Amino acid sequence: MKAVGVIVEYNPFHNGHLHHLQETRRKTNADCLIAVMSGNFLQRGEPAIVSKWARTKMALASGIDIVIELPYAFAVQAAERFASGAVRLLAAIGCRELCFGSESGDIAAFLSAADTWSEQQEPFDSLVRAELARGQSFPRAAAAAWQALGAAPLDLSKPNNVLGFAYVKAIRQHALPMTPHTIPRRAAGYHDESVSHPSIASATSVRKILRQTGQLEAVAAYVPAAALDQLRQYQETYSRLHDWEMYFPLLKYRLLTATEADLRRIAGVEEGIEHRLKQHIAAAETFAAFIAAVKTKRYTWTRLQRLCTHVLTHFTKEAQSEAADPTYIRLLGMSETGRRYLQQVKKQLALPLVAKAAKLNGDPLYEQEKRAAAAYAAAFPEPLASRAFREEYATAPIYFSGMERK
Repeated sequence: MKAVGVIVEYNPFHNGHLHHLQETRRKTNADCLIAVMSGNFLQRGEPAIVSKWARTKMALASGIDIVIELPYAFAVQAAERFASGAVRLLAAIGCRELCFGSESGDIAAFLSAADTWSEQQEPFDSLVRAELARGQSFPRAAAAAWQALGAAPLDLSKPNNVLGFAYVKAIRQHALPMTPHTIPRRAAGYHDESVSHPSIASATSVRKILRQTGQLEAVAAYVPAAALDQLRQYQETYSRLHDWEMYFPLLKYRLLTATEADLRRIAGVEEGIEHRLKQHIAAAETFAAFIAAVKTKRYTWTRLQRLCTHVLTHFTKEAQSEAADPTYIRLLGMSETGRRYLQQVKKQLALPLVAKAAKLNGDPLYEQEKRAAAAYAAAFPEPLASRAFREEYATAPIYFSGMERK
């Protein structure tokens, strides 16, 4: 069976994601689509709008055959580390092709950019360091370096292009037997907050509509029925959907009670940013106001969100250094096709396939996952907090038969 991988967050699953999956099958003739998906917290340092299990159900109902988890230590990271963990897990489970969405839509541009990076990595890194020293953010520094080198025509100011480039680089760096493909994004950009298409909206737009209206039906045109059902079931069970403001009291407590020395141990806390965190937290009444007060050219909104997530989950620099490589494949769900694929390849996998979380106790990657799960659940009152935390341990991989897909 031909397995093709996708790297996803599904926060939440929407019609643009469905288009990506349909085009991936068409473009690659995949027999089995495998998604590596971020868990409780996401690449831009945000809590997932609903649990990993609800998003796994969305994925399986919409065409994914296997969902595996991208551990926190790779999920809540800048593009390079995020990509490195994701592509290696897909390779470990047997994917020989990867298909990602991008603003470019031209895989030749990504391959050419990767060639340039390989040939000119030293001058590129030097130019980036110079731009960073001038106070630029990393995305702006990287874009300036590319322009100075006269590199390939790939717009690295676009977020999905940045991630796609990181995927292609990671495939080459780790010498993975994986062929990349890309599909152009339709209608909505990754960060777009406005909606201009009758049925396609970015996940950012969907979340914004939900925050502003409080009505699930307001996004019915932009998400498949199965995804809307999962949002509804989650909200009925837990009374709300997750966002950063839900966690701000916990973050504020952590920052007020931590010393600056404590904060310097946290991953992402560099260059004295702990002083600004301590300076502004006491007066801040909302997460948005806090980030706006702390933000600088070097410390972008996204970088600060990731840093705050690490504070919330106590992800230290030591823990980050220990988590350099994936050590397991955690199965979150599968279709009947996915089950048959795993039966064929389970003895040939490069990493252990784990269905029961208890088997991972003691693994540094999973110990951080438990801290993330505890933080994710802690924003609920009891008994909902305990129920949400138990899901981390007690939920078996979800099985979807073909008949359950809508």
